[in-house]
Amino acid sequence: MSIYERKSRWKLYLAIAGAVIVLASMIYTNHLAGKLGEEERKRAEIWAMTMADFADFDEEDVGVCDNTLHLAIIKSNTNIPVIIVDDRGDIYDAANFGSGLDSNHVYLKEQIVKLDAKGFEPIPIWDGTLLIYYQESKLLTQLRYFPVVQLCLIAAFVVFGYLGFNSARRAEQNRVWVGMAKETAHQLGTPISAIVAWIEHLRSIREDDEEVHEVLHELSNDVNRLELIAERFSKIGSLPKLDRVNIYEELDKCRLYMERRASKKVVFSFPGPDEGNLQVALNPPLFDWVIENLLRNALDAMGSKGEISAVVTKDNDYIYIDISDTGKGIPSGKYKTVFQPGYTTKKRGWGLGLSLAKRIIEQYHNGKIFVKKSQENVGTTFTIRLPKAGAGVAAKNPEKAAV
Repeated sequence: MSIYERKSRWKLYLAIAGAVIVLASMIYTNHLAGKLGEEERKRAEIWAMTMADFADFDEEDVGVCDNTLHLAIIKSNTNIPVIIVDDRGDIYDAANFGSGLDSNHVYLKEQIVKLDAKGFEPIPIWDGTLLIYYQESKLLTQLRYFPVVQLCLIAAFVVFGYLGFNSARRAEQNRVWVGMAKETAHQLGTPISAIVAWIEHLRSIREDDEEVHEVLHELSNDVNRLELIAERFSKIGSLPKLDRVNIYEELDKCRLYMERRASKKVVFSFPGPDEGNLQVALNPPLFDWVIENLLRNALDAMGSKGEISAVVTKDNDYIYIDISDTGKGIPSGKYKTVFQPGYTTKKRGWGLGLSLAKRIIEQYHNGKIFVKKSQENVGTTFTIRLPKAGAGVAAKNPEKAAV
């Protein structure tokens, strides 16, 4: 199982755990809300009966009977909005709707209509001559919405925590990768210089040997290639210089290099260098690295035969380069995963090629690279979108654009 499959599973497990926690919280909160709702209904009944009983006292009873308990019960209801309606539908009394609203019959009747629409069944007292309507207290309403608030808080905590840790982790990885890239370039510099010196020494002592000079010429080409690789590594993490380049000539240069190293059964269908003069602002060593990575992946996907093609199109602001192959294709769910560091389907390799290509195009060239289309056992098309020269190209933070 790859690191990305494990990562996806952990995300799924965490999502399931979070859903279970929220569901359990909702069930328990609804249970508490139900109990509290029953208690509020009983309190509303007691309050209404007490109000009715107190209102039934005659003036003679007030002086004889102790109404302390009645008054205590009436005053104890400070949070449940209650409306008492008589058998003619007139409002008998109301409490706890707010200042000025307890005597506002228009407002109270609107509340009764809303309760009736919800299917609320009023509580009858005094043999049904009075009906009690009541609403949930603010505390009960808040309790019912508590799981939603809890879910939002947990989600916000998880999202911001993930973004923070992910940003810190990426910054640390970028610093490490930038350091490794520059150290690799530095370490390559010493043996390259030594090889160049030895080549010149051999050339001077075997001036008349054509066979030796032919070998030394090929060695020089390989050394030049190593110098180019060292230069590419040295540019990682620093702001590269972007030059105006004819994209057709640059693509043809990449094609020539890879075609010499590919099987004769692989056909390269690229536009010629004289196709036009479409200027793009780019850094040739880094851009060539991207194209070579795409072509190398295409060759690995096709094996020893197939076709690799390139098509260049443009609009007002951008040029588009489509690199297509007739290889084994990419599953539809992996279009974004293939650009993540460490993802590879090969038995050998680090899985950094496409990740590096994405960073070079998007961070250094203010462009975009993505899988345009792919079908298994048919082929894949990658698209590179680059601003035209003079379209406001600006490299982004180089530290974020590490390998």
